[in-house]
Amino acid sequence: MPDDELQASSRRFSPARVYSEHLAQDPRRERLFLASVGFFAGFGAARAITHAILHGIGPFRNVSVGGRHLHHLVFGIGGLLGVGYLWLALFGVSPQSRKISRGTAVGYGVASAMTLDEFALWLNLQDVYWARQGRQSIDAVAVFGGLLSIGVWGAPFFIGLGRELSKLTRRG
Repeated sequence: MPDDELQASSRRFSPARVYSEHLAQDPRRERLFLASVGFFAGFGAARAITHAILHGIGPFRNVSVGGRHLHHLVFGIGGLLGVGYLWLALFGVSPQSRKISRGTAVGYGVASAMTLDEFALWLNLQDVYWARQGRQSIDAVAVFGGLLSIGVWGAPFFIGLGRELSKLTRRG
């Protein structure tokens, strides 16, 4: 490859390269970042699906077993127990098991979001999900916590991504 082509290819916008440089080199930071992304995405998905159920949009329906409604808190707790067990068995905690490590980190974030999204249920011991007391604090805590942790653990990645984007704008 000629030098001018090599230089041009090294200046291309590459989120994968930035991710590799700023997160993939530190498995602990990467797991924390992925758990944060999973948390934020899980919270958004849980809220979107519950709104769709409330308004009868799409294929979503409440899940019931034996006539008993299962809140997504149940699946969140199950997810946390499952990921916790995997981590106790040392699956997904070493740099040698990258895919499992990434998967359990995201799973932890999603399960945490599903559990905390119904914090008002376990705090009040009644279904206040759509009531004022059930929504205000949970929305604020979940969104703030997810965004803050993504920013803290992903800061080097986002700074690197910003530098890449600024290179693009300077050339254009």
